[in-house]
Amino acid sequence: MTDAIDYADDERESESGRQIVWRARSVGLVAVETDDAELLHRWRSDPVAAHEIGIWPRSVTAMRERIERDGDDDDRDDFLVVLLPDRTTVGHIALSGQDIVNGSARIELMLAPEHRGRGHGRHALDALVDLAFGELPMHRLTARTHTDNAPALAVLSGSGFVREGVSRSACLHRGRRHDLAVSSLLRTEWEALDRPRAWDA
Repeated sequence: MTDAIDYADDERESESGRQIVWRARSVGLVAVETDDAELLHRWRSDPVAAHEIGIWPRSVTAMRERIERDGDDDDRDDFLVVLLPDRTTVGHIALSGQDIVNGSARIELMLAPEHRGRGHGRHALDALVDLAFGELPMHRLTARTHTDNAPALAVLSGSGFVREGVSRSACLHRGRRHDLAVSSLLRTEWEALDRPRAWDA
């Protein structure tokens, strides 16, 4: 199934309140709203995502309550990832645990099953990284995933993240303990990246 946010133009964006708040080369970021609970629930219920991210399916009601709770959290920003120009929704990305004093935050990324392996994750990650370093006073971004989640580790590496260690036996999922790979990107490393920034698109 392909999901799309139906906008004909920027004027309709403003009228609907579902504006694309950040644009990059091929993707845009749209703030998550409570009505997105069913979509996010479907993605989180995918067994591959559940295994690789270390999550378990919850009810749509619980997902809706979580979105409402996170919406009141000043330390977290959640976005739907949409393709440009047709605005097909392909995933979810978040900047969580924002510590403005220390300039640190965590990146979370999940793609819809039918949109994996097409480069959308890399573009979404680059877009959020540019937002964190280009518009916010972040100095360090981190991401964690299972050490055997090769696709996610490849996306992180491609966006300049450096694998800095392993949190041993840090995640319990389906009755097994999993090691988590810890990757990070510093502002100075982002500045040295030879790629267009989101605002150059």
